[in-house]
Amino acid sequence: MSKISEKQIAEKLLQIQAVKLRPSEPFTWASGWKSPIYCDNRKILSYPYVRDYVKSELCNVVFETFADAAVLAGVATGGIPLGALVADQLKLPFIYVRAKAKEHGMGNLIEGVLQPGQPVVVVEDLISTGKSSLEAVNAIRAAGGEVIGMVSVFNYGFDVAVKAFEAAKVPFYSLSNYSALIELAVEKGLVSPEEQATLEAWRSAPDKWNAAPAV
Repeated sequence: MSKISEKQIAEKLLQIQAVKLRPSEPFTWASGWKSPIYCDNRKILSYPYVRDYVKSELCNVVFETFADAAVLAGVATGGIPLGALVADQLKLPFIYVRAKAKEHGMGNLIEGVLQPGQPVVVVEDLISTGKSSLEAVNAIRAAGGEVIGMVSVFNYGFDVAVKAFEAAKVPFYSLSNYSALIELAVEKGLVSPEEQATLEAWRSAPDKWNAAPAV
């Protein structure tokens, strides 16, 4: 993705408040990590023009980078509606991967039809550490699918995620990322230089970052 495109996506996420920056009042993630940023890309679905723009950009990445894709797979839960939108636009089959196998009925972990050997592109709304994303990749591979890549709306750019995807041999592309977002926020005066330093320090060591300094 170009810097311009990355910032355009970041600007839209800020406009609809899908991304919130709060260095002095950090959020707490499910993992227990303290974070100066919260990203909820599900909000994209409630804004038709932003939704259409994001869908088109995801389609472009799949079409240009993963032309051999035979199936798109959404990751529960945020990647499911976005993946379905992209699959519909590209006229590709769609499946989705549950967070855990169904506890009744067929006990499915993957919903939809996946044929052994089919090239699959996984769709995510957000990549943080990469753990849940790669669990979905492993589930698809275990079912016989060939994962050829992953696309997402946003990623934090954590080193741990980059290394995990490299180890799993899964190329991934995101429409925007943390660096582009912070750069845009600084340009728009949404964060001060001190807050910028805090935001960059968090991205470098999110697991050790506990609280933002007063600004």
